[in-house]
Amino acid sequence: MIPQETVNLILDTARIEEVVSDFVTLKRRGASYVACCPFHNEKTPSFYVTPAKGIFKCFGCGKAGSAVSFVMEHEHYSYSEALRYLANKYHIEVVEKEESAEDIAARQRSESLMLVTEFAQKFFVENLDSQEGRNVARAYYTKRALDDATIRKFGLGWAPSSRTALRDAALAAGYKEEYLLAAGLCVKHDDGKVLDKFYDRVTFPIHSVSGRVIAFSCRTLRSDNPAKYVNSPETDIYTKGKILYGIYFAKSEISRLDECILVEGNVDMVMMHQLGITNVVASCGTSLTTEQIRLIRKFTENITIIYDGDSAGIHAALRGINLVLAEGLNVRIVLLPEGEDPDSFCRQHSLEEVRSFISSNARDFISFKSDLLVKEAGNDPIRRANLINDIADTIAQVPDAVKRSVYADTAAEKFKVESKHIFERITSTRRHQTEHQFTERRREPEKPATRELSMESLEQNHTVARAEMDILYFLLTHGRDILDFPFDSPFYSGSETEKPSVAEFIRASLDADGSSLMNAAFRKTYEAYFKCYDAGMVQDEIIRSLLNAEDRELAFVTAQLSMERYQLTVKNFEEALTTTSSWLVAYVPKALLAYAERKLEDRILTLNLSLNEAGPDHEVEILSEIMKLKNAQRRIRVKLGRERNK
Repeated sequence: MIPQETVNLILDTARIEEVVSDFVTLKRRGASYVACCPFHNEKTPSFYVTPAKGIFKCFGCGKAGSAVSFVMEHEHYSYSEALRYLANKYHIEVVEKEESAEDIAARQRSESLMLVTEFAQKFFVENLDSQEGRNVARAYYTKRALDDATIRKFGLGWAPSSRTALRDAALAAGYKEEYLLAAGLCVKHDDGKVLDKFYDRVTFPIHSVSGRVIAFSCRTLRSDNPAKYVNSPETDIYTKGKILYGIYFAKSEISRLDECILVEGNVDMVMMHQLGITNVVASCGTSLTTEQIRLIRKFTENITIIYDGDSAGIHAALRGINLVLAEGLNVRIVLLPEGEDPDSFCRQHSLEEVRSFISSNARDFISFKSDLLVKEAGNDPIRRANLINDIADTIAQVPDAVKRSVYADTAAEKFKVESKHIFERITSTRRHQTEHQFTERRREPEKPATRELSMESLEQNHTVARAEMDILYFLLTHGRDILDFPFDSPFYSGSETEKPSVAEFIRASLDADGSSLMNAAFRKTYEAYFKCYDAGMVQDEIIRSLLNAEDRELAFVTAQLSMERYQLTVKNFEEALTTTSSWLVAYVPKALLAYAERKLEDRILTLNLSLNEAGPDHEVEILSEIMKLKNAQRRIRVKLGRERNK
């Protein structure tokens, strides 16, 4: 674990504009910087960086946060990985503090596997310049038209033909045999001999999303060897179905272009990157998995599959379509001319020609499947019906109802059938899928659901959510501002010298009412704010502390509600920006009144639901309580100007 004092030093040193400018070209606009958002495509800049507050905010897609959360979002790092990135950027030494024995053992084992795998990577690269490496491996890379810059970028190497070359070098460097075996770099045979798993092959290192080498895919150059590729086995640091070859090198461009191109082979991916198309990843020749699709979804919802034009490539594309659609992503398919693969196609064409081919030949799955299968169906009515049902079953995989409807209409028009028949088949297929999933869920232990952070996803009680956000907005933007109530105000403190801050006024009001915020994420933010407030932090320090919190819900809520452009429900947005600080005197109490009104509404809704189960004895009592609450609610609405006094 990184000691807290080191975390504080990292967060205090990191400047938001310097961190963001490593990835985005910023232009000064007043006290802020502006750019086109790196998280979604846009032509008009809506991405703002405010150095004074240490905040970035995109008013297009809504992403916001601090320097550390920007690195987490852009590079898809964990909190600790982002801190280490910033520490490295600012040359801050990170010395881990003591952990439990179990934590130390698990971390050390994982790190040991990483280190020995990275040693193997360097060993293979160094052997490219051995006599054998130059004669065999470099000759192969040259034949495949891979230049030196590409070889260096992807860390391509050569595993010597000796069965013990890596083992001997690793042991001599102090690495333990147990980690060579655990990392899948060596294998122990029945006779007890420990030998290299990879030998006499060119090596393609597989990187994690954060850029660590975790495995290898190694290709033989001998035509008499039936095992063309040998890949690392699954280990504590590598699960083949959860990673994509090249994801570390492609992730930023995938996010920027909002599109991922998926190919099958390692060399296919490398060659496309060398040509200049860098939003490309490969499935390493394995069947596409749901976990790999979810990995892509972290960066984009648009996948273009480019497979070979032969039978194997076609069937691989067909297998992938349903998986991609079931995860809610949009998929297009590009088939290359027969006999071509992305590697050979890129070697024979320019960047512009390849881009043009992809653009003009990318087809949606309906066109792809229908054009492919209609030849098989011919004029046979049964085969034609099966084709239509097959496409309807594919449409049924799409979770979004609007998309399903559009696809169904498209298929109906293409095959000249009534759309209702397509919809009937889709409905039937989805019903069977639901029944199957229900059966499967009953067999498996329930797993916690994951979700994308959004303000809506954090709302447990929608009735009071907006009012609670308003209260947090005042805390996070004006918490230490003084409320100068006039002497004739019911909120006047009775003293010209002892005037409450916004934060003190809000806390006193809620404490007097015995209230706490109902939505857990908002309540957590409220409590964290006052913990910092009571510690004597100034407002900017409080916000910086919350933005940099390891709790990502807390940091997210702070980022969303600490910007002046959050639109209050109790105040006109433009007026909030143009009037003086005296508007706080009017609108902080209004925000608290609005919250009280919303709590009454929540209680009324709860009592109305209880009427369904109440017996005759309690029904009158509940109705009486509802009437009292509505009268109180009406009085508050009159004060808020939402209702006239009767």
